[in-house]
Amino acid sequence: MNDIKTLAGLCQGSPVYIQTHDFPDPDAIASAYGLQKLLANYGVESVLCYDGKIDKLSASKMLDAFRIAMSSYKCLVEGMRETDRIICVDTQKHGGNVTDFVGDEIACIDHHPTFVPAEYRYQDIRITGACATLVAEYYALSGIEPDKDTATALLYGMKMDTLQFTRGVTELDIRMFGYLFPRCDQEKLSDLERNNMEFNDLKAYGAAIENIELYDRVGFSTIPFPCPDALVAVISDFILSLVEVEVAVVSSFRKNGVKLSVRSEIPEIHAGNLLHRALQGIGDGGGHASMGGGFISKERLPEPGRYQEDYIRNLFLDALAEEGDRKKR
Repeated sequence: MNDIKTLAGLCQGSPVYIQTHDFPDPDAIASAYGLQKLLANYGVESVLCYDGKIDKLSASKMLDAFRIAMSSYKCLVEGMRETDRIICVDTQKHGGNVTDFVGDEIACIDHHPTFVPAEYRYQDIRITGACATLVAEYYALSGIEPDKDTATALLYGMKMDTLQFTRGVTELDIRMFGYLFPRCDQEKLSDLERNNMEFNDLKAYGAAIENIELYDRVGFSTIPFPCPDALVAVISDFILSLVEVEVAVVSSFRKNGVKLSVRSEIPEIHAGNLLHRALQGIGDGGGHASMGGGFISKERLPEPGRYQEDYIRNLFLDALAEEGDRKKR
């Protein structure tokens, strides 16, 4: 169901919050921002919100460039009520990367596979390269013209989540690129795409390179210190770029557990399903065919030491072996 009028009707009469996943990236921000601007055309005012933090330079630059206001949950929770309307964007309830806010999750707009089903009064979950693609289609179908900032933000979100239209791209992504491109501010888009790495990021790259291990065509790499979710994802793309690697598994150790990012460039191994199988009963994980993310809490890990890295590697090797056996049967 992708009729924006239906969604706008469900939002009438109550405060509306558009919630992204806990560490919003450019695609999540663009999708929430574009939806906020579109709903305003139907008289629906909304607040963009998230839990966690904005931890990627490209996301911070985006907020500044378009003057987007996003509020953290801790700043909103005291004023929120169970009857408030919540729209999940670029995430789903029980997705493992989203906090359960006070309020009623009436709607979900997302481009990720569903691992834990949930009921919504409005649902638009389709596999596309970017969630911003779905929001762009709302504009195209409604006949409402996005302003330049909205078109630019949506296009930037699409480019970032598809790795410049090289990953997980669908026909709809390409059509919406054609729709948005003549409407965007190309100079602002170019500015956003430049200088998206910070000096401290080099430490994480260095650690990932130093610690890489190759098992057949699967590359495992460990960053033994905390770094932002978005950077872990970027480094997993970097590891996958090696000619010897077809599946990349990158882990970053934190005080409260381990953040994981997986990439796959072969159809036989679905990154999201691999994460879901490897972490089942231990942590949360999922994602697309080509990319996914997950987390294991500290309580579910063995005692600190080298064995933790072996433990994580074996989880994935066992899941890969199980998948291979399943396909042979």
